[in-house]
Amino acid sequence: MKDGIHPKYQECEVTCGCGNTFKTRSTKPKIAVEVCSACHPYYTGSVKFVDAAGRVDKFNKKFQGTYGKAKKPAEPAKA
Repeated sequence: MKDGIHPKYQECEVTCGCGNTFKTRSTKPKIAVEVCSACHPYYTGSVKFVDAAGRVDKFNKKFQGTYGKAKKPAEPAKA
């Protein structure tokens, strides 16, 4: 390896959004992550429910329940 071209490899602290912290080694002194092994559903075995009902309600509100329904035929104009 050439001298002076590689970043410094140092001890770093990783902080998760859940509040968990742990130490590892990296070229950065601090790392912030959103999900770690302490809070990820795959590792914890818990299931977090997504607000699917809220999404459906939002969609229906946007289209007023008319999405995919055929339009009414126009009435003939009166002379």
